[in-house]
Amino acid sequence: MVTKLAIMQPYFFPYLGYFQLVAAVDKFVFYDDVNFIKSGWINRNRINTMGQTRYFTAPLCEASSFKKINQISVKKNDIWRRKMTETIRYSYGKAPQFKIVNDLLNAVLFSGITNISDLAKYSVTSVANYLGLTTQFVFSSSIYENSELSGVRRVIDICIKEMATEYINLPGGRNLYDGRDFSGKGIDLYFVSPCQNRYASFPGEQNTGLSILDTLMFCDRNSVREMLHTEKSN
Repeated sequence: MVTKLAIMQPYFFPYLGYFQLVAAVDKFVFYDDVNFIKSGWINRNRINTMGQTRYFTAPLCEASSFKKINQISVKKNDIWRRKMTETIRYSYGKAPQFKIVNDLLNAVLFSGITNISDLAKYSVTSVANYLGLTTQFVFSSSIYENSELSGVRRVIDICIKEMATEYINLPGGRNLYDGRDFSGKGIDLYFVSPCQNRYASFPGEQNTGLSILDTLMFCDRNSVREMLHTEKSN
């Protein structure tokens, strides 16, 4: 039985707050059969390079907001993958945790996965495993059979099917959900308050809101696990 549930689109090496949500729940549902969002975080994120914020991106094939996330492939060649690893090496080669995090990155990039939904999911689960999180993961497309529903109706249906008593979301969900819709079904709605933990990185660099890769490069796994503790509120 699941007590605490979260539902989010799969993001590519997302920021620390995403993992604070992962750590706060028993089961995490990757919302993979909803429409792709262009210029979002499904196939890209940000790092710090020589004091400048820079995007790294998994290039896609025929991406469209009219397609579901799990219908979109990444480009099959390894050119972009090698460029990304070189960018990360250039940016973090002298970081204290570079070797172990670079190995994790390469395992994801060169895994042979060609679907962006699967690749983004693998980036999240690989980090979660590295941090020793016990959260269960599942795709929304795999078991719920409710794609005809949308919005809050679908979210609540998933909660009911999982027998969840708490649905937990990031702060952006406050504009989407009303706690009364959930309480009427015996579900408590909560929001985590992600804290942008500052940590020692290269001199002069700002490290808030960046990909989890930045955090992992400078902090050992125990320190990052401590950062995952966050408060939740209605």
